[in-house]
Amino acid sequence: MSRLERLYPRPGLRRSVLAGACAGLLAAGAWSGPWGVGTGHAGPGPSPDAARVVEGSGDHWSSAFTAEEYEAFRQSLDGEYVGTGMAVRRTQDGRTVVSEVRSGSPAQRAGVRTGDLLRSVDGDSVDDRPVTEVVGRLRGSGGPAPAGAGSAVLVGVERDGRSFEEELFRELLAVEPVTVRRPADGVTEVRVAAFVQGAAAQVRAAVAAAPEGDGIVLDLRGNPGGLIEEAAETASVFLDGGVVATYDVHGRQHALHARAGGDTDRPLVVLVDGGTMSSAELLAGALRDRMRAVVVGRPTFGKGTVQMPVEQPDGSVAELTVGTYATPSGSRVADGRGIEPDLVPAPEENADARARSVLRGLASGGG
Repeated sequence: MSRLERLYPRPGLRRSVLAGACAGLLAAGAWSGPWGVGTGHAGPGPSPDAARVVEGSGDHWSSAFTAEEYEAFRQSLDGEYVGTGMAVRRTQDGRTVVSEVRSGSPAQRAGVRTGDLLRSVDGDSVDDRPVTEVVGRLRGSGGPAPAGAGSAVLVGVERDGRSFEEELFRELLAVEPVTVRRPADGVTEVRVAAFVQGAAAQVRAAVAAAPEGDGIVLDLRGNPGGLIEEAAETASVFLDGGVVATYDVHGRQHALHARAGGDTDRPLVVLVDGGTMSSAELLAGALRDRMRAVVVGRPTFGKGTVQMPVEQPDGSVAELTVGTYATPSGSRVADGRGIEPDLVPAPEENADARARSVLRGLASGGG
């Protein structure tokens, strides 16, 4: 499975703390772009050194990368990737479903639709295959040499009982982690899909551009995490300094701090669900603990560990858990026990509507 939790991109490069996602991708889907590398299953698989280290760790958050896979992953965190623009998820019966098709992507132009069954890639059945392997094949990272922009991939699709094949040509696509809309007067909704490079700057720009008097709904639902530094910088948009989170690496304690000068006046509601993971959980927990936001939605995934990638002698990369992180109150996010929202909508209640209602209450001075 892919991990977005990194302490440094590669040995010799600038070290940075990252946190991210994981096993939930198998249930929630993965782009044939940002998260589709480091599978341990694509093509010939990771080289033996990393695989042996990971297998011997007994850590279910560990993963192994070939050098090529890791470089492709690092590129995706920089905000771009080579891919087809379709997201896929695996169903309980082992089939692969197209869960999203990006507008203007090769997949959309070829006529692939959300809800289509993906049956094969380059003639090979994808039934009962790990979703990360499927994504690797779509990206072109599953073979001995990565396929670049302009390379072709043949996908077999089934729709309403009819099967057909389409040839897609991979492109270099930009990651669009932040989208903004204004669903009602007084409400600016900022959705963060993942914490890739530049996400925090986009959030800051969106908040600065929001009409005067608007409250902010920060939508972190389905956010699998990403760069911890981007999550901490996003916290800086809404805080005036102070602790965002603490984390340990091999028992040594570190802290992340918000920068001074954030917008502390606008009412803020954070939307979360079971797909909110890792650094997205860290952000939600920080804004809640610092009494800056009301958290609305469902309990988050529960992913509070930090992984460090280490280059192996053969060039492969093994990632192992080296520590955990905690919110400002000292609460640790544990496996399967995430952030508990302040308000949980009733099963029949629309979470977006509830968030807007809470925001209006905050704007009017309600508790």
